[in-house]
Amino acid sequence: MTTLFIADLHLDDARPEITTLFEQYLASDEARSAKAFYILGDLVEAWIGDDDDAELPSRIAAATKGLSDAGVPVYFMVGNRDFLLGEAFAARAGMTLLDDGTVHTIEGVPTLLMHGDVLCTDDTEYQAVRAQVRTDAWKQQILSMPLEARRAFAAKARSDSKSRTGRIDETIMDVNQGAVEAAMRNAGVTRLVHGHTHRPAIHDFDLDETHAQRIVLGDWYDHGSVLRIETDGVALRGLKLP
Repeated sequence: MTTLFIADLHLDDARPEITTLFEQYLASDEARSAKAFYILGDLVEAWIGDDDDAELPSRIAAATKGLSDAGVPVYFMVGNRDFLLGEAFAARAGMTLLDDGTVHTIEGVPTLLMHGDVLCTDDTEYQAVRAQVRTDAWKQQILSMPLEARRAFAAKARSDSKSRTGRIDETIMDVNQGAVEAAMRNAGVTRLVHGHTHRPAIHDFDLDETHAQRIVLGDWYDHGSVLRIETDGVALRGLKLP
């Protein structure tokens, strides 16, 4: 059987074709015959809380719940765009929440699962902001705001992020190899799967004189991207828009 992984869909009303592709893929024979289905963060462009009454969260929940009801376990790990997603929505969507840095045995291989942003240690400005917004106090403050105020806040955060991305050296925003190796060493694994960087690839390298592998999931801005892990190997492939 096959285990499937996706990340960095950044679903948003501005790109309805990607939401349709997501719904169609989760309803496909490939997805519904999988052993398990993992979403490793940034499912949406911005998550403003489990109480969001917009149409998009309802469509997402229907798609993931349909896959779960078909007998496929659906696992979700928050990313930097949807870290406010909580147990209430996960239950509604038929998803099991995973902590960043969870190890699951995938087709016989212990595999470290991460969103990937904590590995970008060269981007010290981002890491400082990340530490601030992940505190319970900050999250409670945001979630106590009215929905419209949260929507406005999220729109400004997206604009600021886009502006910053345009002026920062891309290499700084990539993972740090030392951080990768430290995370894998601490987890006791030789395989890591993560997203966040939007640089899909399979990297083979030596970790303490042992063959190791880092698999980076692709984003869904212009097309879909899926990682398939089977007993006889791994493969990254794209999905065409409907």
